Amino acid sequence: MAACKPILLLCGLLLLASCATKPKQDYDVNYDFSVLKTFSQLTVKQTDDPLTADRINDDIKQTLLNQGYLFSASNADFVVNYAFITENKEKDSGLSIGLGSGTWGSSGGISLGTSIGIPLGSNTAKTQTIQIDIIDPADKRLIWRGNGQYHFDQGGEVKAQGINQTVAAILAQFPPKK
Repeated sequence: MAACKPILLLCGLLLLASCATKPKQDYDVNYDFSVLKTFSQLTVKQTDDPLTADRINDDIKQTLLNQGYLFSASNADFVVNYAFITENKEKDSGLSIGLGSGTWGSSGGISLGTSIGIPLGSNTAKTQTIQIDIIDPADKRLIWRGNGQYHFDQGGEVKAQGINQTVAAILAQFPPKK
């Protein structure tokens, strides 16, 4: 029975890790990111959600400043561009499966259980995906791309916090650690 506990623990950790979402990145593996010190930003020209566009733009700038980069409107080492898309996604069904083990006195056991949530309100939630591109201005070549997403039901402060946290999580991967 003692041999089952590590296996059960490993299964639980794998299940937990598979549910976590993390921002993703891709980059030019031959680019020397250590030379980047200053940045400028491109602005989204037309959007049906100017509040979100302004929030993303401001959060990108503040995050890069916090990372030690300097803003330069002209002659920057890199240019930052971004895009975002908002989609309606089905909410989780509320079904969850649990697996556990335990001991009682000199005996042990394994249990498996399920629970089903009852959805209240809407069956959909909005998901916003943010993509941030880092471009070399000399040849206008993409050198780094990161993206992440968050869920929200309404705008306002909660949405602004979601944008801020998502932008910070995406740019936490920049520059890439080789």
